[in-house]
Amino acid sequence: MLVTTQAIVLHSLRYGEADLIVKCYTQAEGLKSYLVRGVLKSKRGKFKASLFQPLSLLDIEALHKTNRGLQSFKEVKITQPLASLHTHIYKSAMVMFLAELLKNAIQEEEQNLGLFSFIKEGILTLDKAEQFSNFHLWFSLQLTQYLGFYPDKQVEASYFNLLEGIFETSTKNTYCIANEGTELLATIIGLPFSAVQQKKLNAVQRNTFLELQMSYYELHLQGFYKPKSLAVLQQLF
Repeated sequence: MLVTTQAIVLHSLRYGEADLIVKCYTQAEGLKSYLVRGVLKSKRGKFKASLFQPLSLLDIEALHKTNRGLQSFKEVKITQPLASLHTHIYKSAMVMFLAELLKNAIQEEEQNLGLFSFIKEGILTLDKAEQFSNFHLWFSLQLTQYLGFYPDKQVEASYFNLLEGIFETSTKNTYCIANEGTELLATIIGLPFSAVQQKKLNAVQRNTFLELQMSYYELHLQGFYKPKSLAVLQQLF
């Protein structure tokens, strides 16, 4: 079936000497992987490798075949050029983490317009932002809303129960944690990015929050593993 849709690049993997396997989150059909032949070898080929940088926004026409792991592109073009996402050194590091987070977390192979819109708008927000040191904290928290395990803060409490996703007034099991990460979580739940970015945070606070988030993801998503790019991000922010 020939499908025309918007797509967000999550990951590209070299395959053989000249090919790429590109994983995308598509607006029409969720997760899809594509084999792009000869893209790393031919300078005159139909597609350029630069199209498939992490979090690139694409308009694609693709042939999707049922029960086939790797699909194929017919046409690919940039939906909206990104001004700084792949050229700003700090944004590039954040992009690597966010793309890996999305690749590891999203398991849907069906349409989810809300999730697609959230990711796309997040990419555009980061691209335009002049101040963005807390963006990955906000994004990783908001993403859980679309994945089905957004934290519930019904009471003012110090302990966050990673297993239940709720705040508790006392520790009930080994999943109940109280630290700088849970304190920050309690203050930014429900806030827009602009408000989260205004918070003055140090590296310890950011890193503690991210470690908390990754543990939370691991408990609620089968097969999820912590992004390898997290270590680089923690050194920069």
